[in-house]
Order: sequence, then structure tokens, then C-alpha cells
Amino acid sequence: MSLGKWILCLICGFILFFILYAFAQLADLIRNSWIQMGANVLTAVLGVFLYAVWTNLTEHRPVTELALKRVGKDTGLGLLTGVLYFAVVAGLMALAGCYRITGAHFNFPAQLQAFCLFLPVAVFEEVLFRGIVFRMIDDRWNTVVALLISALIFGAIHLPNPGATLWSAFAIAVEAGVLLAAAYKYSGTLWLPIGIHWAWNYVQGNVLGFAVSGNPMEEKVFSAVIAGPDWLTGGLFGAEASVIAVVVGLLLAFVFLYGSPKERR
Repeated sequence: MSLGKWILCLICGFILFFILYAFAQLADLIRNSWIQMGANVLTAVLGVFLYAVWTNLTEHRPVTELALKRVGKDTGLGLLTGVLYFAVVAGLMALAGCYRITGAHFNFPAQLQAFCLFLPVAVFEEVLFRGIVFRMIDDRWNTVVALLISALIFGAIHLPNPGATLWSAFAIAVEAGVLLAAAYKYSGTLWLPIGIHWAWNYVQGNVLGFAVSGNPMEEKVFSAVIAGPDWLTGGLFGAEASVIAVVVGLLLAFVFLYGSPKERR
């Protein structure tokens, strides 16, 4: 593919799926919770399908990053990784005296609704930043350049969020931008980073009670007192802006990068 065509595919693909992502979020305006859940799942499936169609048409190749034989294994590993990631973050905060659980309440329909709500978020953001930006730059140049550019853009788009600061954007870029790209390199599929991203958002917000990228969750399993310096707790932005989350995320990223097959490293 010529450089001009590559740039056109990169820019047009990003704009197209950014617009589709905006439309997908309209499902959250549906008042009936069961219809809303169905709409969220449907938009996520549609997002994956459209990415496969777009990539096949523009790059004329099999879309191996969406291999169906890997969907269960890689998504499952991703979900487990996302759960353990924020369990460790919350545990370390608790040891530091910054996080204390004060109560627990489990509302199954509300939790299922929240779980479904974060699926299209994970799908479209991974398609945009790992499937399009990171993958295309990585294929054209190298992994280091792709990591830097995709991570910085990913951090920057979180700047308009409530409670965001330059530090929180940097933290997101480092822990999420690098980790999720490393997960893609490790697996060779988008299913692993989608699973991590999905569990990441749901667990930190609707289970552990943190704000998710500055957005507080009304329905949560654990009520908790989160108190301490912002560099430890993440402040109003949530645990993602904590130094603890950055360090744990980087360690996980190194595990994935060095565990990647040599041909993808």
C-alpha cells in the first residue's frame, strides 16, 4: 500500500469509527433497561462486523485480529486480566490506607445493565486505538512508534472528561495505552484488549466504586471510603489516575510485550 493510500485509510478509518462510536452511545438513552442492554450488545457486534468489512475492503487481507476461533479464549483471558488488575490496585490502595469497603449490595439487573453498557465502549475504543491507529502504524513502521503515538492520542481524548488533568491523561496513556497495545501484540487479536478494557471499566466502577475516567457510577457492589492524596487515589478522575494503577499497568504491559511471539515482538 502506498504512503498516500495508507494515510487516507488511517484517517478515514479513524473518523468513520469515531462517528459510529458516537452513534453507538445513543443506546444509553433508551429508558427500558432490557432494550438498552440488547442495543448495547447489538452495537458492539455491529462495530466488530463493520471493522472487519472496512479492513477487508481497504487493506485486501484476512482480518486475522478478529479470528473467531480465538474470541472465547482471548476475551476470557482479557476479562480475567482486567478483574485482577483492578483487584490488585484496590488491594494496594487498601494497604496504603486509602481504600476501605464500608458495605456491599448486589443488584443483578442493574449490574448486568452496567456490564453490557461497557461492552460497546471497549469494542469501539479498541477498534479505534488498537485496531486502526496502533496496528496500522506498527505494520508500517515499528512497535515503539506505534505505542507512543497511539498511547498519547488515547490519553489526550480523556482530557475533556470530568476531573481530568494533564497527569490523568498521561496516566491513561501509560497504563491503558501501552498495556492494551501490548496485549494486542501478545495475542495478535483485538479480543484480548477488548476483554481487558471491558472488565477494567466495569470492575473499577460498578464493583469497586471508583469513578471511571472521571464519571462516578451510581450502581456499585461495594460502597467504599476513598481518601488520601490524589497521586495515590487518583482523585476525582478515579483509580486510573493513581500512581499505583500506572505502575501495575506498566508491569502487565512488560509481561505481555516480552511474552509476545518473536515474529510479533
